[in-house]
Amino acid sequence: MEHMGRGLSVMTFKEYYNYYLTLHQNKWTRRLHVLGQVATIIFVIACIKNSFWLALPLTPFIVYPFAWSGHYFFEKNKPAAFKNPLWAKACDWVMLKDILIGRIKW
Repeated sequence: MEHMGRGLSVMTFKEYYNYYLTLHQNKWTRRLHVLGQVATIIFVIACIKNSFWLALPLTPFIVYPFAWSGHYFFEKNKPAAFKNPLWAKACDWVMLKDILIGRIKW
């Protein structure tokens, strides 16, 4: 898939983030992502508090049931994680920050 005439593999992170946002236009998709990010934070805190260190590698996967539900039910597209999982994960956090500071509508 190409975006703005450039393949995903040659995009800068900023270009990729702009592409990522096109996959998150529905407010319910964004809200489910936020819910997943909050669940991820709670999971990490619980693991640390209870010294459940072996569960920490599961952290990146906590958000997926929330996020992918948004893509399937509301956005009707494939999650960015299918193409570039590391940048998609980074974009999840950037989008959360942008929502929290009001740059993106909640």
